[in-house]
Parts: sequence; structure tokens; C-alpha cells
Amino acid sequence: MCVASFISTEGPTPISNDDVWCVIPVYNNSATVKQVALACRGQGFPVLVVDDGSTDVPVADLLADTAIPVVTHGENRGKGSAILTALSYVKEKQGRFMITIDGDGQHNPADLERFIPALRNDPASIVIGCRNMDVDNVSGSSKFGRSFSNFWLQIETGLAIPDTQSGFRAYPVEYLAQLKLKGRRYDFEVEVLARAVWAGLRVQSVDVSVWYPPKKERVSSFHPFKDNARISLTHTRLITRRLMPWPIKKLVRHPRVISLYRSPGKFFRMLLSEHVSPLELGAAAVVGTFIAVLPIFGLHTVVIIFVATRLNLNRVMAVAIQNLCAPPFVPLLCIQIGHFLRYANWLTEPSRKTLFHQGHLRLLEWALGAVFLAPMLAILVGLLVFALSSAYATLFFNENAKK
Repeated sequence: MCVASFISTEGPTPISNDDVWCVIPVYNNSATVKQVALACRGQGFPVLVVDDGSTDVPVADLLADTAIPVVTHGENRGKGSAILTALSYVKEKQGRFMITIDGDGQHNPADLERFIPALRNDPASIVIGCRNMDVDNVSGSSKFGRSFSNFWLQIETGLAIPDTQSGFRAYPVEYLAQLKLKGRRYDFEVEVLARAVWAGLRVQSVDVSVWYPPKKERVSSFHPFKDNARISLTHTRLITRRLMPWPIKKLVRHPRVISLYRSPGKFFRMLLSEHVSPLELGAAAVVGTFIAVLPIFGLHTVVIIFVATRLNLNRVMAVAIQNLCAPPFVPLLCIQIGHFLRYANWLTEPSRKTLFHQGHLRLLEWALGAVFLAPMLAILVGLLVFALSSAYATLFFNENAKK
């Protein structure tokens, strides 16, 4: 079940169906696209179809008797490119919003109306149609892909978005046109959410139905290896950008909620309660442990807080877990590993002379050992924190259920 978060501070914004264009990016879906397009128009919305270089039939010919506009790409450019082409068209027609719906028939055009109340309550938002995946013919890889994408988007934005891979979503034209996006294929739908949130847009979710045909009847342009590689690279790029210290341009500004100086009590209660799912605590433990192993004297806490904040992780867990790596054990272990990597033997006489008087040598070995030890120890501690917090959450739930 997906939860819709309608946020309004100034009352509903008037929106008519003419303000909202239904956009159908299509690639080789000749068996279903006409039915989908006519059903969308039947809901009272203007419809645009973008043929992204289909090779089965010319979509413009297929829809010639419907008077539904079709924009055609001469070659396949990707779903993101098709959406951006639609954006230019809708903007020229002075449309305020566009709702994208796949042309393969998986989504029900009757659900288009579900997006309108969300847009009225917060027009500066992206509204995602959250699919019910507990239906027939949903593959395990699809469920995993959604969970994987949800997790990384939460790291990148701090938001728990229930269905980051749904192609059934509403975009505000004015703001989408201002986002600088690099993705042009399926990676577009991941990138646009992260950059929209960074720019100050909110994300809402509404429940929608979904139908998956049997595997033999399914037509999909998603290439598991190439598209998953693109999406993974996009997440890597987004995480890297998130860690950069310079600010990101805001298109929509919201008041800061809690200030350390004005409300210190509320601020620290927020720190203790934010991002506390077992997975989020485990991720915070991974980051805190990894940084704590590195030889950055006196800067561990500062760096951990910075990285945890930028990646929307639990700062209390990330800072607290570094105590597991406090001197002398972990630094000595790093030095031993680094010494072995350099000389193929262990430092058999760790003493004041070998550790301090030869400090310049030990520092290099500490760095080498830390590069080797940090990822392994971080993953081990993260898994342990995840397991313990999961067990505690289950116990807490069962005790409350008995009450």
C-alpha cells in the first residue's frame, strides 16, 4: 500500500483537465498504444503520443484517424528523450502539467483522475503512481529493482518514495523544464526524482492499479544489462554530486523546520528519530565505520557528520559507531596490514620506536591498511547493526501486537 502525501499551505490550486496533458512515450507497442491513447482522451485530457523510433509500425499512421497528435523520433533515443520531447511540445501549448503513462497497457487510464487532487494541493511536486505489485505475473527481478531503486533514492534525497520506477507520474512543466538532466533513457526517471527533490520540489504518491501480461506476451524495451548499468552509473553520479560541498540551485524554497539554535531540544529529538529503519541504521553504520578506519586525525566526527547529512543517514548512529574503531586496536591492525602489503611480512615488534619515531613510515602503512580494512569492516558492522535492529524491531512489533 502506498501512502499519498498531499501538502498544501495555501489551499487547493485551481486546475482544469485542459491544464494537464497525458503523454504516452511509445516504442514498438503497436498492439496497445491506440487503445491506451483513446482511453486517456476519454478521461477528458488532451493527449500527446511520442513515437520513439518504433520499428513495428509507424505510430502516426496507426493514430491517423484519431486526431491525436504524434511526435516522431527518427530513431530510438530512449524514454527520457521522449519525455523531454513531450515537455517541449506541452510547454509550447501552455500546458501546466503532464502525466506520463506507458503505452504497453500496464496502467489503467481511469487512474488519471487520481493525480489531480495531489496536483491541486501541491502544484510544485512530482506525483508518482504507486503500483500494487501483488498481482499476477510480476517477476522477482521487477520487485527487487523497485526496492533497489527506492533505497538509493532515499539515500540521495532523504525521502522514502514507495515506487521510484513507476512510469505513471505527473510532472509540473514549469519546474521540469528548469532541471538540468543528463539521463535520456530509463535512467532519466531515477535522475529526475533526485534532482527535483534537491531543487525543492516535493514528491507525492497515489495508488494506481497495474496489469502485467504473461511473460511470453510481454513487450519491453528495457535491456536488463545495459539499462541497469546506466541506472547504477546514474546513482553513482548522484551520490558523488550529493557529497560535493557546494549548494544546489533551489527552484522552490521551503522554510527550515527545526533549528539547533532556536529549538535545541526538538533538534536533538529529530536526530534520534530520523532515518531509523534497520536498513537506514545499517547504512549509517557502514558509513561511520568506513570513515572511522581512515587515518584522518581529529577529523573523523566532522567528516562523518558531513557525509551522513549529505546522504540523509542517521547521524547519531554514524557518529556513535566510530567508537568501535577507536585506538589502539584498529589503527594497529591497519598498520600491520599495510606493513604486510609493503614487505610481505608482519611488523613483529610494535613499540614506541617503530610506531612513533618511524611515524612517517607507519602513516603510509596505516593508509594502505585502512584502504584494505575499511570496506570489509564497514560491511561487517553494517550487517550486524542491520540484523540487531531488525530483531529489535520485530520484537517491539510483537510486544505491541500482544498489548
